[in-house]
Amino acid sequence: MMKKLSLLLLVFVSTFSFAQTEDALVFLEAKDPAVVSAALANPITILTQAAIDRKNAQGIAIDDRDVPLNETQKAAIDAATGITVLAKSKWLNAVYVRGTESNINDLLNLPFVVDVEFADKSLNRPTGGRQFTKDKFEIENQARPVYNYGSAANQTEMINVDYLHENDYTGQNIIVAFMDNGYPGVLTNPAYAILRNEGRLLGYYDFVDRVENPNGTGSHGAGTFSDAAGFLNGQFVGTAPGASYYLYITEDGNEESPAEEAYWVEALERADSLGVYVTNTSLGYQDFDNPAYDHQYVDLDGQTTIAARGANASFDKGMITVTSAGNDGGGFGYVGTPADAPGSFTVGAVDANENYVYFSSHGPNSSGDIKPDVMAKGLDAAIVGQYGNVTTSSGTSFSSPITAGAVAALWSAVPTLKNDVVMQAIRESADRYNNPTNEYGYGIPNFGDALNALLTIGIEEQMLDTNFALYPNPVSTEINISFPKSAENAVFAIYNILGERILEKNITTLNNRVDVSGLSSGMYIASITSNNKTTSYKIIKE
Repeated sequence: MMKKLSLLLLVFVSTFSFAQTEDALVFLEAKDPAVVSAALANPITILTQAAIDRKNAQGIAIDDRDVPLNETQKAAIDAATGITVLAKSKWLNAVYVRGTESNINDLLNLPFVVDVEFADKSLNRPTGGRQFTKDKFEIENQARPVYNYGSAANQTEMINVDYLHENDYTGQNIIVAFMDNGYPGVLTNPAYAILRNEGRLLGYYDFVDRVENPNGTGSHGAGTFSDAAGFLNGQFVGTAPGASYYLYITEDGNEESPAEEAYWVEALERADSLGVYVTNTSLGYQDFDNPAYDHQYVDLDGQTTIAARGANASFDKGMITVTSAGNDGGGFGYVGTPADAPGSFTVGAVDANENYVYFSSHGPNSSGDIKPDVMAKGLDAAIVGQYGNVTTSSGTSFSSPITAGAVAALWSAVPTLKNDVVMQAIRESADRYNNPTNEYGYGIPNFGDALNALLTIGIEEQMLDTNFALYPNPVSTEINISFPKSAENAVFAIYNILGERILEKNITTLNNRVDVSGLSSGMYIASITSNNKTTSYKIIKE
């Protein structure tokens, strides 16, 4: 992402202040075993029931990372001389602070502080000087013409998410959280009237100013949010109009620092505790107001930065963290953070004709991992503005929420499947999966294909315990039979509509496929007999 525009006067003030203050992560001692044990024995005290249900459904362990950090210790750090606590992370068991180098180092004298990690990776490095902070949203904020619903259709049909909508998978019962700089107008914008009326705008919080207010310091989030949640009858439909949403502000419009990464991780933790499945992050970090804090390419290995560590923890906790690749394709080049993390599902930008767009940051990360994961429309993407006007904007900021909404719609079809299974199905549906590139990653996904793949997996998982299952259905050449745990062999037969048996085969768990390519198109009745019980199924031969 690009930098924020600041007044030149502020630069001289900031440059002077850099010699006075530093930012750092302060790590706390291990959480009290008694507190952890009590919390894990009664997880409703630290998580909502929705979060517990999501974790249980996916087999995600509730562990010590879910337990809040020690607030008494946090308060003691905040009260220390010259120290301000800006953010906290239960996953990292750390607080993000600002103060002088000396005062931060003094925190090591506290008995519960085990380590300090400065944002300045080399405190002896000269700060140099920057003339001003560039506009992070420069590309997104360019003048935009008005587009009609047809343009919104292009970005939807490109990834075949309309197929999901046609099958009534619109994100229902899936909770999504957005992280951005602000969502002005969200409480009055007609594009969210249905969302508000149905009680699916679940809440909002500004982690920078610590207030419950959706406005923040900019309108970037108002545009990104629309690509997933917006709905204007006859004009615009987002990719997940049936999902529920939390809106979080983690971007500070007044400065660019790693503190924003810490705010972001804290928001992820809040999202996880509330049962969120999918998050969208149309933000990225690489260079900061203080050049000593910059991330070099070697730091973007998916493991090192605060944001990358948070993204990986969110993956461990069962969420899908959809993240913009960044708009630095013509500059720094590589994806920033958290887009570099393996725990992030990173999205680059293409145009209406599915061509790579010059500004889209490319991969790989410095560990050699393929990034971005997939691509979606990011040049002249249709959005709804903060006042309800349908328009367009450009940037990977919009390819990300288009995809995040599609992920939510997809997951609503198979909510018990784990995040890694869903992510991999999307990758495998993409048009360059077998030949990924640094610019496109695995390419443009086909959410219709991903849905069919996941439904097959879902059928197997749900039916395997007690029932046989047949798939695909309709079938063209070969039908598969999924066995319950109680059976190892069976007799499979097919009858025509006259009741005449036209095929019979002994099947087992290891020999569970039947060739039906010789059958004429039409409807048939299949029967499976096992353990003295016969079950019948209607199948369609294409």
